Amino acid sequence: MSDGTSNGITRRGLLRAFAATAVFSAPTYANATGFLRGGGDIRRIKMYSGRTGERIDMIYWVEGKYIKEAVQEVHHFMRDWRTNDVKFIDLRTVDVMAAAHNLLDSNEPYMLLSGYRSPKTNAMLRSRSKGVAKNSLHMKGQAADLRLSSRSVSQLSRAAAACRGGGVGRYSGSNFVHMDCGPVRTWGR
Repeated sequence: MSDGTSNGITRRGLLRAFAATAVFSAPTYANATGFLRGGGDIRRIKMYSGRTGERIDMIYWVEGKYIKEAVQEVHHFMRDWRTNDVKFIDLRTVDVMAAAHNLLDSNEPYMLLSGYRSPKTNAMLRSRSKGVAKNSLHMKGQAADLRLSSRSVSQLSRAAAACRGGGVGRYSGSNFVHMDCGPVRTWGR
């Protein structure tokens, strides 16, 4: 079984089978205190992109360890869809996203509006809007703009802020919440 496919079982297939089992059998600690309460022993991220049509639903962290293959898929999924540039996404941001999602007790995946932004994309967006920072954490792979249709901007921002893992911006007029792993702060309405 040198290539991992001789009997129809791949490493990715085993990982997904384990992840599916673990979601239902492992305990989570939604009321845990401290950083990223709601993260639990297993961290899962569920998102889709309206721009690319892609979906991601995976466990990326189990009992203190990130799963390399899952993390690589997260990096690819959160790429700059305009330029197709992939950047390492700071996993602290993904942890905040996952913990906030757990606190909301929703099965709905996030809609990812913006993850990594290349400098070119950020400059283009800045030319169109005053709300885009010149040195945006999106360009460092440390931020995401997200939406849940089943939850309000207020609900989503409160859940993210409760994690105390970084910045949370409310953009009610555009119906999304910005989450990052920078300094703890909030803004917007």
